[in-house]
Amino acid sequence: MSTQPLLQRTAQKRIALPVRVEPKVSFANERTFLSWLHFTVVLGGLAVGLLNFGDKVGKISAAMFSIVAMAVMIYALYTYHWRAASIRRGGRGPYDDRLGPTLLCIALLVAVVVNFVLRFTYS
Repeated sequence: MSTQPLLQRTAQKRIALPVRVEPKVSFANERTFLSWLHFTVVLGGLAVGLLNFGDKVGKISAAMFSIVAMAVMIYALYTYHWRAASIRRGGRGPYDDRLGPTLLCIALLVAVVVNFVLRFTYS
C-alpha cells in the first residue's frame, strides 16, 4: 500500500480539462463581422453617390471614402478570421482590439476633414 495520500497534488502533472465553447460565441463573431460589413456598404454608398453626382471635390472625397471603406472591409475580415481561429483553439484570450477601430475612425475623420477643407477652399 502506498504511503502518499490519495488526493495529493504533484507539481509535474497537470490535468487537462476540455474547454467547451458555446455556439453563441461563434455567432457573436459572425454578427460583429456582418455589422462591420454593413458599415462598409453604407460608406461605399456614400462614396458612389459622391462619385456619380459630385464635382471634382466630390470625386476626390469619393476616392478617400472608398479607400477607408476598403480598409474597414480588410480589417473586418482579418479580425473575423483571427477571432474564429482563437475560438477554435479553445476559446481563451481577449477578443477585443483597441487599435483597429481607433485607426479606422481617425482615417474616417481625416477623410471628412479633407472633404470640408476642399469644399470650402475650392472655387
